[in-house]
Amino acid sequence: MNADDSVIGRIETEVALLMRFGEATRRATPVEAHRSLDRAAYVILRHLDEAGPSNVSALAARLNLDGSTVTRQVSAMERDGLIAREQDPSDGRGTLVSATPAGLRRMGVVREARAVLYDDMLKEWSDRDRTELATLLKRLNEALSARSQSRPRS
Repeated sequence: MNADDSVIGRIETEVALLMRFGEATRRATPVEAHRSLDRAAYVILRHLDEAGPSNVSALAARLNLDGSTVTRQVSAMERDGLIAREQDPSDGRGTLVSATPAGLRRMGVVREARAVLYDDMLKEWSDRDRTELATLLKRLNEALSARSQSRPRS
């Protein structure tokens, strides 16, 4: 059986298209809120909002990114007033990063704009279908995260 004919082949294709169309939709949406934060900054702010202050190493591990990548992103976000650094009370040599009120406001605007967009795109879907999609996407993200955490970074 050809891999493209299998269910796994269909899943691979749909995930590739999801990533492509998701980014194309974000860029093509005329609402400025969708472009007011880049994807990395949005994800970092969402994590800090949910988990609270974090050191860069823990943030990099959680997001499966190289520490130097997160350090550069955090520096840019600090310059933009989206996050603040403070001394880690448990380790005087380390620092913690946390979202600022301005960062949380900007993240909230982006989050709301995305919710409106997805609500409109899925308006013909039943509540059951929406719930099932949310459940399956969460499971997929958990599997992707577990897989990426178990492999060494290159």
